[in-house]
Amino acid sequence: MNSTIQTVLFDLDGTIIDTNQLIIDSFMNAVTGTPLTRETIIPHMGTTLQNQLRIFSGLEDVRELEQAYRKYNLAHHDSMVKPFPHVQQVVRDLHEAGIRLGVVTTKIRPTTMKVLEMFDLYRYMDAIVTVTDVTHPKPHAEPVLMALEKMGVDPSTALMVGDSPADIQSAQNAGVRAAAVAWSLKGEETLSTYKPDFMLHDMRDLYEVTGIGRREA
Repeated sequence: MNSTIQTVLFDLDGTIIDTNQLIIDSFMNAVTGTPLTRETIIPHMGTTLQNQLRIFSGLEDVRELEQAYRKYNLAHHDSMVKPFPHVQQVVRDLHEAGIRLGVVTTKIRPTTMKVLEMFDLYRYMDAIVTVTDVTHPKPHAEPVLMALEKMGVDPSTALMVGDSPADIQSAQNAGVRAAAVAWSLKGEETLSTYKPDFMLHDMRDLYEVTGIGRREA
């Protein structure tokens, strides 16, 4: 095991769990006064729900829109979400190799716990930090630093894996290395401009990044 990376923090949506279409459909259902497209939604994914709703609607008070978003999202959640390829295998292998694992997400805690338990990932996580738990969400350093503090680990030994600029910036602001995932809807080229330390083209690339070695499927 590469002793320089002893902890891996994961973003959730778009990184280890494919919720992309569910999120896009939920926005389109909630914001009906303005025509929304995938192209207008995708650049803002990864920031807080309230921030996105304000941008898409032009409204300051988005409580009704948030309620509509969450109602649609919850109703369609179980049939539309799934882990990205190899996620469950890699998470299990990293855990078994002694890598500490956590989740840092801009989802609220109930839906975070729901999806982690749904795909048997919760038991591997030593810390879970949601948007509910912080004052300053990503790209601020607070969510990443909170996870590391809960785990009692040094930022210099940690890696944050995410699909958005907010994930990369949160890691960088916290003094943590960042890995971007090339399967992000934002695209590898866009994420590369934020200078992540690693670009993952397959979740199994984490074997090499952490130094635990290639595992059998």
